[in-house]
Amino acid sequence: MKTILLDGLYMNTKEATHIYLAERLHAPEYYGRNLDALYDILTDPCEPTLLILCRKERMLQSLGDYGETLLTVFRDAAEANDNLTFEEAVSE
Repeated sequence: MKTILLDGLYMNTKEATHIYLAERLHAPEYYGRNLDALYDILTDPCEPTLLILCRKERMLQSLGDYGETLLTVFRDAAEANDNLTFEEAVSE
């Protein structure tokens, strides 16, 4: 299983979030850099993949409601894609 670590520290604006996610997820060039496009790439067939989000609190401090919606996208995509697992790292 491929593991991708996502660090909430780097998700501090909407634009920075999507640039970071595009890089970490190796998104295709046509990635629209919005939540709908993120859901689309996360629900595409893929090899078994584990996404782990650390420093969620930092992301939520920076993004507020957008960060909460982003978490929902990760959770919903993992539910829709049997090859995708999403976990939130325990804060230290």
